[in-house]
Amino acid sequence: MSFGLNLFADEVSSNERYMTSREVRSSGRAVRPRDSASLIMVRTDGIEARLLMGKRSLKHKFMPNKFVFPGGVVDRTDSRVRTNNELQPEVLQRLRRGCSESRARALAVAAVRETFEETGLVIGDRESTVIPSSSPLWCRFRQLGGSPRLDRLQYIARAITPPYRNRRYDARFFMVFLRPADIQVDFVQRQTDELSHIRWVTLTESRALNLPHITRIILDEVESRIFNMTGYGTEGPFIYFRHGKLIKDQH
Repeated sequence: MSFGLNLFADEVSSNERYMTSREVRSSGRAVRPRDSASLIMVRTDGIEARLLMGKRSLKHKFMPNKFVFPGGVVDRTDSRVRTNNELQPEVLQRLRRGCSESRARALAVAAVRETFEETGLVIGDRESTVIPSSSPLWCRFRQLGGSPRLDRLQYIARAITPPYRNRRYDARFFMVFLRPADIQVDFVQRQTDELSHIRWVTLTESRALNLPHITRIILDEVESRIFNMTGYGTEGPFIYFRHGKLIKDQH
């Protein structure tokens, strides 16, 4: 089941109306979306669940000055990273509705890698003897956390950037419930060119931040999954555009 929403009444919500001119495509054909992945990390060790978010630099051409989840585009090496575990079968099955099995795995690896690059958090298996890759980044990851734990990732949503933007992404959103051993990073020392003001926020606090509209939709899905304790096979929203209207399917 899907339904259309008016483009400027809903997708371009109040905070999206303040897009800079450099974010909007001025002419020509729509840009082809690039595969990307984000990871939503959830802590449940307090009174309320908390999520990790950071602020994009004002210099960025895509969603500058917005708070987002860690993530980025798939790297060509992501499909070659070795692990001693794999995605849950239900997660892989749902991801494969939009890509090949190897690409699905690369998306999950990208989510773990980008999270490590931007925040220093390691979603890995410390008992693993697998060396993910010979790259300097994965060597650091190996020293801190072994092999990426793809089996812990839930796949919760997919969203394709609207065609009027000058940069577009086919983004898959993953979620992971963190364990105490995962949280060993001083975010004050981890501000990067990609993300600053990295912080743990409650769901209520997150909605008060300067967010892209798509992030607000994802937050609704995250809240539902936290409180309903849904499993790996639970479908999530797939958000894209058709004939100038935002479509929200289940995926």
